[in-house]
Order: sequence, then C-alpha cells, then structure tokens
Amino acid sequence: MGVLTDYFRAADAATVVRALEPTDGGLPPLGADGSFDGVAAKGVDPDVVLGQLLAAVLGEPWHVDLVTETAVWPTTTPPGPSGLADEDDPWATGPWVTELGGATRDALAGVPDDRIPEVVARWAEAEEWDGADPADLLPLAEELIALARRARAAGEQLYCWICL
Repeated sequence: MGVLTDYFRAADAATVVRALEPTDGGLPPLGADGSFDGVAAKGVDPDVVLGQLLAAVLGEPWHVDLVTETAVWPTTTPPGPSGLADEDDPWATGPWVTELGGATRDALAGVPDDRIPEVVARWAEAEEWDGADPADLLPLAEELIALARRARAAGEQLYCWICL
C-alpha cells in the first residue's frame, strides 16, 4: 500500500478546512480552475522524504523534527495519550492534512535555480529513494520549490494532504 501525498498552498488553515468539509477530507482539488495550487508527490511524506529535501537545501543532516507540522485535518480531537483511535476514527483512517512550518516554505522558496541540481543530487542519496537517478527527481524538486516560491510570494502557507 502506497502513501499518497499532495502539497498545496492556501491562505490559512480555515480555508483548507472549508474546502475539505464537503468531501469529508477527500483529496483537495488541485488545478488551475480556481482550486488549490499544488503538486502531487506520491510517497513524499513531510517528515522523512520532504525532510530529506529540506536537509539537502539547508546543507545539514536530516533529523526527525526538521519539518515542523501542525495538524489541520481531521478537525476532531486527536486520540489520547495511548495514541490509539477506533478503527472508524478519522485519526486512524485519514486522510490527514498538516500545515508545514513557514521555515520549510521559506527554505524551499529560497533555493537559487543554479543550486537545484546540487540539492537534488544530495536528496537522491536518501535511503528512501533507493538509488534513484537525480535526473528523475529533478522535476519533482523543481515543482515543490516553485510551489514554495508561489506560496511565499502570496503570503500563504504550504500544506500536505496525506492518504493511505
């Protein structure tokens, strides 16, 4: 089973929640028809794989809390200290949406074009890519960086929609 991840930009969490409510958290509409501006990035989870990209951008080792996130969806209270949710609880089944910290957006947005190939070469070394060719990852990295630039220019935040 793969993890579906889409990154998108929005003005704030309330805007995201309003868009997700009619579909009970279903995929946020990505596209040029007035929907969210985003990037489909299957398997690029925020904590590890996007975190590896951020580490490459920053020139530092990856660590688990490099990408900060705030839960936006589901809007119900998360499970208690046990971390266990009922099997029909949206916290157990998803989808989930998190708002990425502004530092992530700004670091991605700040990558100069001439540094992108170098950053992607380092990103491709991540264990999660299993020896991927940097040339294959370059278009995705360019899309994520461009999305971050558009978000920063518009004063918006980056979000990640995740579904199993």
